[in-house]
Amino acid sequence: MVRSRRPPLLCRVLGLVLGLVLSAPLPAAEVLRVLSWPGYADPDVVRSFEQRTGARVEITVVDADELLWERVRAGDGADFDVFAVNTAELQRYIDRGLVVPIDLDALPNQRAQMPRFRDLAALPGVMRNGKVFAVPYAYAEMGLIYDRRQFDAPPQSIAALWDPRHRGKVLIYDGGSHTFSLAAQALGKPSPFRLDGDDWAQAVERLIALRRNLLTVYAQPDESAHLFLSRGAALLFANYGTQQLQLLRAAGADVGYVIPREGALAWLDCWAITRGARNRALAHAWIDYLLEAGPAEVLSARHGLNNTRSQPAHQADADRLVWLEPVEDVERRILLWERIVSGDSAARVLAP
Repeated sequence: MVRSRRPPLLCRVLGLVLGLVLSAPLPAAEVLRVLSWPGYADPDVVRSFEQRTGARVEITVVDADELLWERVRAGDGADFDVFAVNTAELQRYIDRGLVVPIDLDALPNQRAQMPRFRDLAALPGVMRNGKVFAVPYAYAEMGLIYDRRQFDAPPQSIAALWDPRHRGKVLIYDGGSHTFSLAAQALGKPSPFRLDGDDWAQAVERLIALRRNLLTVYAQPDESAHLFLSRGAALLFANYGTQQLQLLRAAGADVGYVIPREGALAWLDCWAITRGARNRALAHAWIDYLLEAGPAEVLSARHGLNNTRSQPAHQADADRLVWLEPVEDVERRILLWERIVSGDSAARVLAP
């Protein structure tokens, strides 16, 4: 009869301890909830940040200012930790207390930005009462992209969007705020961001006239490139600017890009931290990481967007850029634009 040997007491104790350790649940990775625009947080860029910090990043992509507002406001600033927003839109987040001041000492890479983006006090919209609420990340002007084969010469004016020769061949970004600003520019109003009294009726009439030229509307840059190529568009109001230009040229389109003489609306997107951020240190680390040379290069080389560290290859005349400002009534603009797109008459569009 063979007798089994019991392991020594020390081995049994060590085995028990090891078993308890292996069976214990691993600590959950910290999660950073990011609300982003297309091209701002590519998978490889996110993966690099995760490897560096040990955190897990959840990316939610939006394609409209109003959708961004709805997502942040719905959770009263608690459903996301950090998000990208343009300086004009940022103001209502500050007004509602949905964002918190940013600690620049936690962003050493901010010192590597170009001087005009490093001097935050000189940038309209990023500061309030001496506190910094957002850090610049990307910018672009909303120029006009045109099919060279359908134009004898480059368009010079926003009026080209209304040219009857392009009936059914114009693509417009589906955003009420920007479309009313376009109408205001076309009407020669003093500011594209301020409509008063009879201005509303004039702008509505102008946009209904533009509706006759529309091929359709778009939301995301990839969508606009596909529509432009597949449906033979002649002219595109480029909400994403050179990002869309790069997409179309990469697809083999023979297109040009112009800034109209009335000027091009231009946006400056920044990163902001919500008041409900679970880990503000991690949110600061995300912003600082994206200000590094690597992510900045991805933003420009891969997506055609201007980063805030280096001069862009395509540099529009600064005097012809109309930087976005808060509009007089964003909800009204959106409501009226929805009615216009749906095909309503001017009377129905303007009805209470």
